[in-house]
Amino acid sequence: MAQTSSLINTLKKALKAQGKTYLDVADALNLSEPSIKRMFADEHITLKRLDRICEMLDLELSELILMMQDNSDLISQLTKEQEQDLVSDIDLFLVAVSCLNRWSFSDIIDTYDFSEASMRQHLRRLEKLKFLQLLAGDRIRVLVSRNFAWLPDGPIQRFFNQKIQNEFFASSFEQQGEKLSVITAMLSPSSNAIVQQRIERLLGEFSDLEAEDARLPINKRFGTTMVVAIRPWELEAFEERRREDTLKTFK
Repeated sequence: MAQTSSLINTLKKALKAQGKTYLDVADALNLSEPSIKRMFADEHITLKRLDRICEMLDLELSELILMMQDNSDLISQLTKEQEQDLVSDIDLFLVAVSCLNRWSFSDIIDTYDFSEASMRQHLRRLEKLKFLQLLAGDRIRVLVSRNFAWLPDGPIQRFFNQKIQNEFFASSFEQQGEKLSVITAMLSPSSNAIVQQRIERLLGEFSDLEAEDARLPINKRFGTTMVVAIRPWELEAFEERRREDTLKTFK
Protein backbone atom coordinates (compact mmCIF):
# COMPACT_ATOMS: atom_id res chain seq x y z
CA MET A 1 0.00 0.00 0.00
CA ALA A 2 2.90 2.35 0.78
CA GLN A 3 4.25 1.85 -2.74
CA THR A 4 0.82 2.61 -4.22
CA SER A 5 0.67 5.91 -2.33
CA SER A 6 4.21 6.75 -3.40
CA LEU A 7 3.43 5.99 -7.06
CA ILE A 8 0.28 8.13 -7.03
CA ASN A 9 2.14 10.98 -5.32
CA THR A 10 4.79 10.72 -8.03
CA LEU A 11 2.05 10.81 -10.66
CA LYS A 12 0.60 13.97 -9.07
CA LYS A 13 4.04 15.61 -9.20
CA ALA A 14 4.45 14.61 -12.85
CA LEU A 15 1.05 16.13 -13.66
CA LYS A 16 1.93 19.34 -11.84
CA ALA A 17 5.36 19.55 -13.50
CA GLN A 18 3.66 19.55 -16.90
CA GLY A 19 0.90 21.92 -15.83
CA LYS A 20 -1.78 19.23 -16.14
CA THR A 21 -4.94 19.43 -14.03
CA TYR A 22 -7.55 16.93 -12.86
CA LEU A 23 -9.74 18.30 -15.66
CA ASP A 24 -7.09 17.31 -18.20
CA VAL A 25 -7.02 13.80 -16.73
CA ALA A 26 -10.82 13.68 -16.81
CA ASP A 27 -10.82 14.57 -20.51
CA ALA A 28 -8.20 11.91 -21.25
CA LEU A 29 -10.15 9.20 -19.40
CA ASN A 30 -13.64 10.37 -20.45
CA LEU A 31 -14.64 10.77 -16.82
CA SER A 32 -15.94 13.69 -14.76
CA GLU A 33 -13.55 15.86 -12.79
CA PRO A 34 -15.15 14.84 -9.43
CA SER A 35 -14.58 11.18 -10.38
CA ILE A 36 -10.90 11.89 -11.01
CA LYS A 37 -10.53 13.72 -7.69
CA ARG A 38 -12.18 10.80 -5.91
CA MET A 39 -9.96 8.32 -7.77
CA PHE A 40 -6.81 10.09 -6.60
CA ALA A 41 -8.14 10.62 -3.07
CA ASP A 42 -9.00 6.92 -2.74
CA GLU A 43 -5.68 5.99 -4.38
CA HIS A 44 -7.49 3.49 -6.56
CA ILE A 45 -6.39 3.72 -10.19
CA THR A 46 -6.60 0.74 -12.53
CA LEU A 47 -3.52 -0.22 -14.52
CA LYS A 48 -5.34 0.65 -17.75
CA ARG A 49 -6.15 4.16 -16.51
CA LEU A 50 -2.66 4.63 -15.12
CA ASP A 51 -1.22 3.69 -18.49
CA ARG A 52 -3.54 6.18 -20.23
CA ILE A 53 -2.47 9.00 -17.89
CA CYS A 54 1.20 8.16 -18.54
CA GLU A 55 0.48 8.29 -22.27
CA MET A 56 -1.01 11.76 -21.79
CA LEU A 57 2.21 12.80 -20.03
CA ASP A 58 4.36 11.19 -22.73
CA LEU A 59 5.80 8.84 -20.11
CA GLU A 60 6.28 5.10 -20.03
CA LEU A 61 4.91 3.42 -16.92
CA SER A 62 8.43 2.15 -16.26
CA GLU A 63 9.66 5.76 -16.31
CA LEU A 64 7.02 6.74 -13.74
CA ILE A 65 8.19 3.92 -11.49
CA LEU A 66 11.79 5.06 -11.95
CA MET A 67 10.73 8.61 -11.03
CA MET A 68 9.12 7.24 -7.84
CA GLN A 69 12.35 5.47 -6.93
CA ASP A 70 14.48 8.52 -7.73
CA ASN A 71 12.32 11.17 -6.06
CA SER A 72 14.37 11.04 -2.88
CA ASP A 73 17.48 11.71 -4.96
CA LEU A 74 16.29 14.96 -6.56
CA ILE A 75 18.85 17.69 -5.98
CA SER A 76 18.02 21.03 -4.42
CA GLN A 77 21.44 22.62 -5.03
CA LEU A 78 24.65 22.10 -6.94
CA THR A 79 28.08 22.36 -5.34
CA LYS A 80 30.17 25.49 -5.73
CA GLU A 81 32.48 23.61 -8.10
CA GLN A 82 29.55 22.41 -10.24
CA GLU A 83 28.12 25.91 -10.47
CA GLN A 84 31.54 27.22 -11.48
CA ASP A 85 31.72 24.60 -14.25
CA LEU A 86 28.33 25.74 -15.54
CA VAL A 87 29.03 29.45 -15.48
CA SER A 88 32.44 28.93 -17.10
CA ASP A 89 30.81 27.35 -20.17
CA ILE A 90 28.06 29.66 -21.43
CA ASP A 91 26.68 27.04 -23.84
CA LEU A 92 26.37 24.44 -21.08
CA PHE A 93 24.82 27.05 -18.79
CA LEU A 94 22.30 28.02 -21.48
CA VAL A 95 21.24 24.39 -21.93
CA ALA A 96 20.91 23.93 -18.15
CA VAL A 97 18.73 27.02 -17.73
CA SER A 98 16.62 26.04 -20.75
CA CYS A 99 16.03 22.60 -19.26
CA LEU A 100 15.10 24.17 -15.92
CA ASN A 101 12.49 26.17 -17.86
CA ARG A 102 11.12 22.88 -19.25
CA TRP A 103 12.26 23.41 -22.83
CA SER A 104 12.33 20.28 -24.96
CA PHE A 105 15.32 19.06 -26.97
CA SER A 106 13.77 20.38 -30.20
CA ASP A 107 12.80 23.71 -28.56
CA ILE A 108 16.45 24.36 -27.68
CA ILE A 109 18.04 23.41 -31.02
CA ASP A 110 15.30 25.24 -32.96
CA THR A 111 15.96 28.40 -30.96
CA TYR A 112 19.71 28.36 -30.37
CA ASP A 113 22.68 27.55 -32.58
CA PHE A 114 23.31 23.98 -31.40
CA SER A 115 23.69 20.88 -33.56
CA GLU A 116 21.96 17.73 -32.33
CA ALA A 117 25.37 16.20 -31.58
CA SER A 118 26.61 19.16 -29.51
CA MET A 119 23.26 19.34 -27.73
CA ARG A 120 23.50 15.70 -26.66
CA GLN A 121 27.06 16.32 -25.51
CA HIS A 122 25.88 19.14 -23.22
CA LEU A 123 23.01 17.01 -21.92
CA ARG A 124 25.37 14.14 -21.10
CA ARG A 125 27.58 16.53 -19.12
CA LEU A 126 24.50 17.69 -17.19
CA GLU A 127 23.53 14.05 -16.70
CA LYS A 128 26.88 13.41 -14.97
CA LEU A 129 25.96 16.20 -12.53
CA LYS A 130 22.67 14.34 -11.88
CA PHE A 131 20.99 17.55 -13.05
CA LEU A 132 18.86 15.74 -15.62
CA GLN A 133 18.26 12.45 -17.36
CA LEU A 134 18.24 12.05 -21.14
CA LEU A 135 15.51 9.57 -22.06
CA ALA A 136 14.63 7.73 -25.25
CA GLY A 137 13.62 9.98 -28.13
CA ASP A 138 15.75 12.83 -26.78
CA ARG A 139 13.25 13.55 -24.03
CA ILE A 140 14.66 15.39 -21.03
CA ARG A 141 13.78 14.71 -17.42
CA VAL A 142 15.06 17.39 -15.03
CA LEU A 143 16.20 15.90 -11.71
CA VAL A 144 15.88 18.93 -9.46
CA SER A 145 13.46 19.36 -6.59
CA ARG A 146 10.74 21.99 -6.45
CA ASN A 147 12.84 24.06 -4.01
CA PHE A 148 15.97 23.95 -6.19
CA ALA A 149 18.00 27.14 -5.90
CA TRP A 150 21.40 28.44 -6.88
CA LEU A 151 23.88 28.78 -4.03
CA PRO A 152 23.59 32.06 -2.08
CA ASP A 153 26.46 34.27 -3.25
CA GLY A 154 27.66 31.34 -5.35
CA PRO A 155 29.17 31.53 -8.85
CA ILE A 156 25.82 31.62 -10.65
CA GLN A 157 24.17 34.13 -8.33
CA ARG A 158 27.19 36.42 -8.70
CA PHE A 159 26.98 35.99 -12.48
CA PHE A 160 23.30 36.94 -12.47
CA ASN A 161 23.92 39.86 -10.12
CA GLN A 162 26.44 41.27 -12.56
CA LYS A 163 24.07 40.81 -15.51
CA ILE A 164 21.15 42.28 -13.56
CA GLN A 165 23.13 45.46 -12.90
CA ASN A 166 24.48 45.74 -16.45
CA GLU A 167 21.57 44.42 -18.53
CA PHE A 168 18.33 43.90 -16.62
CA PHE A 169 18.05 47.47 -15.34
CA ALA A 170 19.04 48.96 -18.71
CA SER A 171 15.37 49.63 -19.41
CA SER A 172 12.77 52.31 -18.82
CA PHE A 173 10.38 49.54 -17.64
CA GLU A 174 7.57 51.15 -19.64
CA GLN A 175 6.97 48.37 -22.15
CA GLN A 176 4.24 45.73 -21.93
CA GLY A 177 5.19 43.04 -19.44
CA GLU A 178 7.58 45.36 -17.58
CA LYS A 179 7.14 46.92 -14.16
CA LEU A 180 9.55 48.55 -11.75
CA SER A 181 8.56 49.95 -8.36
CA VAL A 182 10.93 51.27 -5.75
CA ILE A 183 9.48 51.89 -2.29
CA THR A 184 11.37 53.15 0.73
CA ALA A 185 10.01 53.28 4.26
CA MET A 186 10.96 53.11 7.92
CA LEU A 187 10.01 49.61 9.09
CA SER A 188 10.43 47.73 12.34
CA PRO A 189 12.23 44.35 12.30
CA SER A 190 8.87 42.56 12.72
CA SER A 191 7.33 44.39 9.77
CA ASN A 192 10.41 43.63 7.68
CA ALA A 193 9.95 39.94 8.54
CA ILE A 194 6.31 40.06 7.42
CA VAL A 195 7.31 41.57 4.07
CA GLN A 196 9.90 38.80 3.62
CA GLN A 197 7.23 36.16 4.28
CA ARG A 198 5.01 37.71 1.62
CA ILE A 199 7.91 37.78 -0.82
CA GLU A 200 8.35 34.03 -0.26
CA ARG A 201 4.64 33.55 -0.97
CA LEU A 202 4.94 35.58 -4.18
CA LEU A 203 7.93 33.53 -5.30
CA GLY A 204 5.90 30.37 -4.68
CA GLU A 205 3.05 31.71 -6.83
CA PHE A 206 5.56 32.60 -9.55
CA SER A 207 6.80 28.99 -9.55
CA ASP A 208 3.23 27.64 -9.64
CA LEU A 209 2.44 29.77 -12.70
CA GLU A 210 5.61 28.54 -14.38
CA ALA A 211 4.49 24.94 -13.81
CA GLU A 212 1.02 25.67 -15.20
CA ASP A 213 2.47 27.34 -18.31
CA ALA A 214 4.94 24.51 -18.95
CA ARG A 215 2.36 22.73 -21.12
CA LEU A 216 2.09 25.69 -23.51
CA PRO A 217 4.11 25.63 -26.75
CA ILE A 218 7.37 27.52 -26.59
CA ASN A 219 6.11 30.32 -28.86
CA LYS A 220 3.40 31.10 -26.30
CA ARG A 221 5.91 31.69 -23.49
CA PHE A 222 8.70 34.20 -23.06
CA GLY A 223 11.63 34.44 -20.68
CA THR A 224 10.55 36.35 -17.60
CA THR A 225 12.83 37.53 -14.81
CA MET A 226 11.51 38.85 -11.53
CA VAL A 227 13.88 40.55 -9.11
CA VAL A 228 12.51 40.98 -5.60
CA ALA A 229 14.75 42.34 -2.87
CA ILE A 230 14.49 43.96 0.52
CA ARG A 231 17.23 45.14 2.88
CA PRO A 232 17.85 47.76 5.55
CA TRP A 233 19.53 50.41 3.43
CA GLU A 234 20.02 54.12 3.13
CA LEU A 235 21.61 56.02 0.26
CA GLU A 236 25.32 56.31 0.93
CA ALA A 237 25.07 60.06 0.30
CA PHE A 238 22.47 60.27 3.08
CA GLU A 239 24.35 58.02 5.48
CA GLU A 240 27.47 60.13 5.12
CA ARG A 241 25.50 63.08 6.50
CA ARG A 242 24.44 61.24 9.67
CA ARG A 243 25.80 62.10 13.07
CA GLU A 244 28.02 59.29 14.32
CA ASP A 245 25.82 58.54 17.30
CA THR A 246 22.79 57.98 15.03
CA LEU A 247 24.37 55.23 12.91
CA LYS A 248 22.38 52.05 13.54
CA THR A 249 22.58 48.40 12.66
CA PHE A 250 19.53 46.28 11.89
CA LYS A 251 18.66 44.00 14.82
